Amino acid sequence: MSDAIADAKRALRADLRERRQNLSSSARDAAAAGIRSQLDALVERVGARSISCFLSTPTEPGTREFVNAAVARGIRVLLPVTRADGLLDWAVAGDGDDIVEGMFGLPEPVGELLSPMAVNDVDLLVIPAAAVDRTGMRLGWGRGYFDKTIGSMENCPPVYAVIFDSELVDDVPRDLHDQPVTGVVTPTQTLELAPTRR
Repeated sequence: MSDAIADAKRALRADLRERRQNLSSSARDAAAAGIRSQLDALVERVGARSISCFLSTPTEPGTREFVNAAVARGIRVLLPVTRADGLLDWAVAGDGDDIVEGMFGLPEPVGELLSPMAVNDVDLLVIPAAAVDRTGMRLGWGRGYFDKTIGSMENCPPVYAVIFDSELVDDVPRDLHDQPVTGVVTPTQTLELAPTRR
């Protein structure tokens, strides 16, 4: 990655991080309710019976209500567990799972771990992002876990990034390893931005 791209990514991430930290608790609650509604509708539209999702941190658009409701409806939800080698293991979400602080301070489930290959069986990937541009290019938080996951899948299902409305931008800095997403889910809308790769 060139220094200019790395610097641009760092600057944009810092700005987005600060904006997220300045959101009020009522704005966060409203965003979580909107995300749940949008994700419920997306799962229904795709006809997904098995999905991957993530447990949101306090500053991310909330996904936990959605995950709990999906599990209660009988949808198989795989949650990521970070590994030191840059890959993701997966755990099946259960009702009332224990959550621990994983690598990088991210919330992760406690339970039996499935290999990185487990995600190949899902109908829909729901992933975190710092921002997404209008071509579907995603800016993550710089560790590359989801770029590696998406890039390694032979038959990748639709991939939707969860962001706040203001984080859908005209352009994000990109490098060769960065992977686009099919679309975004925000508290107010679900948009398809790029064709699904098959």
